[in-house]
Amino acid sequence: MWKNFKLNKFLLLIPLTSLMFCFNSPKNEDEKMQTIMVSVKNTLSYLHYSPKPINDAYSKDVYKLYFDLIDSGKRYFLQSDMDEFAKHETKLDDYLNQGDLTFYKLTVDRLYQRTDEIDKMIQDILSKPINLEEDETLTLEPKLKKAPANKQEQYNEWKKFIKYNILQEIESMNSKEETQKEKKDSVQRYKLKDTIKYQPLAPEQKLQKATGEVKDLVQDMFRRFKKRKKIDLFTVYMNAYTEVFDPHTNYYSPKDKEDFDTNFTGKVIGIGAIIQEKKGNLYLGALTIGAPAWKSKQLSDGDKILKVKSKPNEDAVNVVGMLSDEAVRLIRGEKGTPVTLTVQKKDGTIKEVTMIREEVAIEDTFARSIVVGAPNGKKYGFINLPSFNADFENPNGRNASDDIKNELIKLKKQNIEGIVLDLRNNGGGSLTEVGDIMGLFMQSGPYVQVKDGNGKIQTLKNKNETPIWTGPLVIMQNEASASASEILAGAMQDYGRAMIIGSPQSFGKGTVQTFVELNRFLNTEDDFGALKLTIQKFYRITGESTQRKGIVSDIQMKDLLTYAEVGERYDDYALAWDKIPATNFQKVNYFNIQALEKASADRLAKNTKYQLLLEAAQWREKLDKEETITLNINKFNELTKQRKAQIEKFKSLTKFDSGLQFTMYQSEVEREKKDEAFKKKSEIWIKNLKKDLYLQEAMNIIADMGVKS
Repeated sequence: MWKNFKLNKFLLLIPLTSLMFCFNSPKNEDEKMQTIMVSVKNTLSYLHYSPKPINDAYSKDVYKLYFDLIDSGKRYFLQSDMDEFAKHETKLDDYLNQGDLTFYKLTVDRLYQRTDEIDKMIQDILSKPINLEEDETLTLEPKLKKAPANKQEQYNEWKKFIKYNILQEIESMNSKEETQKEKKDSVQRYKLKDTIKYQPLAPEQKLQKATGEVKDLVQDMFRRFKKRKKIDLFTVYMNAYTEVFDPHTNYYSPKDKEDFDTNFTGKVIGIGAIIQEKKGNLYLGALTIGAPAWKSKQLSDGDKILKVKSKPNEDAVNVVGMLSDEAVRLIRGEKGTPVTLTVQKKDGTIKEVTMIREEVAIEDTFARSIVVGAPNGKKYGFINLPSFNADFENPNGRNASDDIKNELIKLKKQNIEGIVLDLRNNGGGSLTEVGDIMGLFMQSGPYVQVKDGNGKIQTLKNKNETPIWTGPLVIMQNEASASASEILAGAMQDYGRAMIIGSPQSFGKGTVQTFVELNRFLNTEDDFGALKLTIQKFYRITGESTQRKGIVSDIQMKDLLTYAEVGERYDDYALAWDKIPATNFQKVNYFNIQALEKASADRLAKNTKYQLLLEAAQWREKLDKEETITLNINKFNELTKQRKAQIEKFKSLTKFDSGLQFTMYQSEVEREKKDEAFKKKSEIWIKNLKKDLYLQEAMNIIADMGVKS
């Protein structure tokens, strides 16, 4: 859960002058990194909720995490490298204290060296015939692997990795051919118009084509890596230091912070176009309807970007071969300012297009609702909330609570009899939005307790006395519902205001973060980035932490994530669960949980599709835990055949139809006539909702709850 710094100045009113962070402006990149190291160390030590001692034990943890981050597959560094690096294992604490780059530069320089060598290795591997008849095995589980003993062993490991990717490409071709054959057979069987091209390739042709695809893939991977500046890897290095404190304390470079703000507010200042990277070139992807690129009427999906002129008084920058994120930053800028793109159209013509940057909303960030017709003939409302977004900088900016309020007003006009609020995969956002959203469904009361590192506890309250919806309410969650999602679900569960259904437990992130700009402690105008820092833990109004344990659903429905290691409890450095005294609150007791739970359990026990889905989830998890795989094409094909036979058993899940009917608002129907992108998104959204077995059960539960107003 992230909180905006401006709303929490009281948290940082410790004597910051005593931290003595002030430095002169760095003269070069090394000095900048050194300054960041010391600033991060001081910020962690003084402001983190539960600061760790910076000692040898801490150093060993950082050392382990660092290599997990930069070479998790143990493919780049040789054992001789690791032996050399091991001499520094207990010194990383000293390096952090002193701003010493010795270890960072040693490992990063070696990584670039090994990358160059491996690039040449792969070129050699792909220049020779690939033999897929050999009886070899690739180890998939990193924990079972060791660093290559020498370059020959490293060569052999990369050769295996290449073979594995080629086998996957061949299998992809085989699957595509099977699908085309099935379609053609169906067309011929029913004597329909035949427009399907089905021309199977010979095995040697597939090998040749697959090898070419993998060659392009690997070359592109190395090209992108080599174009990265070494200071970009410094962010990875610093996060090894911060994430040992806890997994949500992270260093953000200036560009990473910009990306975070964009996602958090759900808006970007730009031209409204996706930038795609293909084989060293940049192309325009989908254009946002109504945004500058679309309004220009001169740009289209697939145009190759040659140059970007970011400011009128600057020369255009050649972006051929540039990384997509670097080009994006040239295109973004201040609202109302011009940006010029030079593009090559599909017909080969060159066009120069100047646009004025505007604020472009990322609609996938915002809440959306739809009317659901259930088999019982009644209408219900469904609201999907992807994140608890908020725009603190703009008083008129969009936030989650206002969006939910607007959706509720629209739904009430449709005379719905219950509401399902979907928080699945919602990773959180603004803490204050939780209280405002809670106030839309019930009267005033506390919704969360927050404790800082000094043990001071504060209770946050919703003060709204005029809720919009007081009828039946179901909240859906899964293992990826985290932070703000857990606060809202937990509060509504504690009051008895809503039924929580979904995974046995949510993610389990019970900590609060704030951004601390490192510049605030430095005597410079340079941007040193920011530290997202854990400063508090939050607790339910019952006093229980959501940390690690999450929210336990009232009605538990296992899903594909249930059998995977998803959640705070699986992180080695996550803070512990604990408990504080409960705060005073009055339960509202809207429904009989036991009766609803029994009715749902009876339905699910008879629901063959749900039982099949659980079987599929367990099977997939078993596959994910396989430690090795054969590289012999005959054995690989046999293994694939067995898996396809198993998948055939689960195929009916893809054709599941819940029987629910979905009705869009008239305003959205009208928008679809003008906005092709919105129409396509809506079609995909509704198609997925119709296949949603969990939503089907949510509607059954809301029907069982009865009408209440």
